[in-house]
Amino acid sequence: MPEGDTIHRTAAALRRSLTGRALTRVDLPRLPAPWPGVGATIDRVEARGKHLLVATSDGLTIHTHQRMTGSWHLYRPRERWRKSPRAARVILGVPDVVAVCFASPIVEVLTDRDIARHPQLRLLGPDLCDPDADIDAATARMDRFCPPECTIGEVLLDQRVACGVGNVYRSEVAFLHGLDPATALRDVDQHTRRGLLTTATELLQDNLTGGERTTVSGQEPGSLWVYARRSEPCRRCSTPIERDHLGVQARVVYRCPTCQPPGA
Repeated sequence: MPEGDTIHRTAAALRRSLTGRALTRVDLPRLPAPWPGVGATIDRVEARGKHLLVATSDGLTIHTHQRMTGSWHLYRPRERWRKSPRAARVILGVPDVVAVCFASPIVEVLTDRDIARHPQLRLLGPDLCDPDADIDAATARMDRFCPPECTIGEVLLDQRVACGVGNVYRSEVAFLHGLDPATALRDVDQHTRRGLLTTATELLQDNLTGGERTTVSGQEPGSLWVYARRSEPCRRCSTPIERDHLGVQARVVYRCPTCQPPGA
């Protein structure tokens, strides 16, 4: 599933190509009306954590969530698409540009009222890709939304606490704080909770400008501390990195058993 930095980069690319321009084509296969109308102007494109919103001048907003399969592409008119047209879920044309969302499992058209009442959007915590993200508010939301027995690895993925963190960043952040992701929330003090979110914010914002996602300073682009490095030596202690599954959804998590011992 894309992390928040990926969605923010996607929104920035769409914003540059679409904002302020009149729609010449609108197609949302398999989605019933109402749709934004041809001739309407795209007012804004924004990311909220892992959600992407395209708002138009006729009061409608296209909401997509890519999950594991979705992606947005930009093409010139008559340029060959890199994916099958049958996978297109949203097609938005403006003069000289066609934006296509492929294979997104969530596509819906919302009014402002719908957005305010949306079961996911209205509960999102502070967006850690936002330079003004309220870390104190996000820290307080841990106790509000997560039971004390919940693991800190699951808490970091809870978009109601703070949005934007995915599997990559939760593994990297836990490593940088020497914390086993399976540690229960009740065993993590307030200072560490805030530190985890602060580090996640720094890493997400460092990766907003593009290129390969990198969390290890001074290393080649794409260097990560533990994520997707199963059996490779830890960059600090050379212990082989372990991979496990955590929580009800059994999402993959990586850790160094020496740098992140249980109970640390």
